[in-house]
Amino acid sequence: MILAIITDSRLHTPMYFFLSNLSFSDICFTSTTVPKMLLNIQTQSRAISYKGCLSQMYFFMLFAGIDNLLLTVMAYDRFVAICHPLHYMVIMNPKFCGILLLGSWLLSVLVSLLHDLLILRLSFCTDLEIFHFFCELKQVIQLACSDTFLNDLVMYLSSGLLGVVPLTGILSSYSRIVASILRISSVRGKYKAFSTCGSHLSVVFLFYGTSLGVYFNSAASQTSSTGAIASVMYTVVMPMLNPFIYGLRNRDIKQALRKLFSRETLSACRILCFRIKT
Repeated sequence: MILAIITDSRLHTPMYFFLSNLSFSDICFTSTTVPKMLLNIQTQSRAISYKGCLSQMYFFMLFAGIDNLLLTVMAYDRFVAICHPLHYMVIMNPKFCGILLLGSWLLSVLVSLLHDLLILRLSFCTDLEIFHFFCELKQVIQLACSDTFLNDLVMYLSSGLLGVVPLTGILSSYSRIVASILRISSVRGKYKAFSTCGSHLSVVFLFYGTSLGVYFNSAASQTSSTGAIASVMYTVVMPMLNPFIYGLRNRDIKQALRKLFSRETLSACRILCFRIKT
């Protein structure tokens, strides 16, 4: 997805700029948990060091937050494109897009760093067991032997900042988008407008649907393994599905991927032919 967007000049627009960054974030997001999970399965050992747990928590929260904020930014991008099409390139200029991306990174970095620093002030007993396949913040805090009031407070505040506020922004953007689409007279125009939002809306439903499902599941049963199983949906399955959702539902992406793969195949054939001749 990233290579297709970089190599095709037609895709050098704000929407695909944010999509390429979302793809990069998804790669990093899965890389924080999946390699360790596969190693645990292979070695039949579920042990992780204290430093490794802190690092995993930090990067997991970092890229989860970036995913969340990028989905919000992409919803705003679609709102401007559909509701203010004549001013789209003026509003979504390269400088403003860079500011939105930088702001998403900085906010996620600061929130993740704050959580990790607050974990360092807690004291833990030895040989702790986390009912997850990765170090999940909430369960790590619950295993602490010292007072966790400040950690719980910051966790709920950051959940509102990186969860409720972005979701409210997405819903607000799409409510205005739907109202604007319904005012379009032609059926073809309505279909075209809906098709530009369909992929992003599908990813939003997957992200928030699985995340909220895991949250309510873990709130109901903190020691059950079902919460860990449900977490696989938004930590592994959802990032894997994102390229397929955007690729299969987007004609420009499909054309760019065809060009990319045909170019790579042609290059491989030329190299093979050259080696055979030599």
